[in-house]
Amino acid sequence: MTAQRRTGIFLIVLSALAFGWMPIFGRWAYGSSADGVDTQGLLLLRFSIAAAVMVAVMLKRGERWPRGRILLGLMAMGGLAYVGQAFCYFSALQYGSAALAALLLYIYPVIVTLSCAFWFKETLSRRTVAALVLACISLLLTIGPAGGQWQGVVFGLLAPLIYSAYILAGARLTPLAGALPAATVVMLSAAASLWLSTFWHTPSWPMSASSWWAVIAIALVSTVVAIFAFLAGLDYLSASEASTLSTLEPVVSVVLAALILGEHLSLQQWIGGGGILLAALMIALSPVIPAPE
Repeated sequence: MTAQRRTGIFLIVLSALAFGWMPIFGRWAYGSSADGVDTQGLLLLRFSIAAAVMVAVMLKRGERWPRGRILLGLMAMGGLAYVGQAFCYFSALQYGSAALAALLLYIYPVIVTLSCAFWFKETLSRRTVAALVLACISLLLTIGPAGGQWQGVVFGLLAPLIYSAYILAGARLTPLAGALPAATVVMLSAAASLWLSTFWHTPSWPMSASSWWAVIAIALVSTVVAIFAFLAGLDYLSASEASTLSTLEPVVSVVLAALILGEHLSLQQWIGGGGILLAALMIALSPVIPAPE
């Protein structure tokens, strides 16, 4: 294994670990009702802090800012899609378990694959079709015993739906703008959208030191470090290799939820969650079949 490949693997694994901590930090940020923070306040702080750090990096490196339609598209990605996805994900953490939210998010490779087949007429390999069937069955197993967590399941399923739209748009716009400029505009737009929302609803801020530290950790560790490490890893590995290694993220979340939060999945949910991750791996490793002319 070359030094460059080892560096790439390290960076993508670091990104997955940083993302994997996010549901844990999220539960800590919400804490008890006395802590006061709500989803709007949490996300507003997350994106504002992350945007400030990324703008500083952009200015230091002298990166060129996107313009025209590319800029408008990235602003829509951040202000609408990313905010919507994040709102649903953190709402899922409020109403359901961290492990369940993390596993449900990984339905997004299935949604992206189906969307590409429908909209862009991409041909699906047999392995991909098998992965889609496995994912559907596994999803039913994972959410089956949710019981009183039905609101968490609803938000948990909305998150990958919106995230899939974000990915499809990003796949077209990011190569044109550059990874760092695109990510910075997305963060700025998400923060601006959330600040605008304060005209209609006043956010609740963290009221305890532990809640504040958890929000800061979400912004710096699970947003800035996670995004920068993933983008840097793409300089050394292919997108499919990076996607495959990224399936470590929900595994980290589930293990941490069990060890730190005391959450436990049923055997049925373990089987379903394992099936979702296996399906994501199968899709990531499936050969790309070009659309017929």
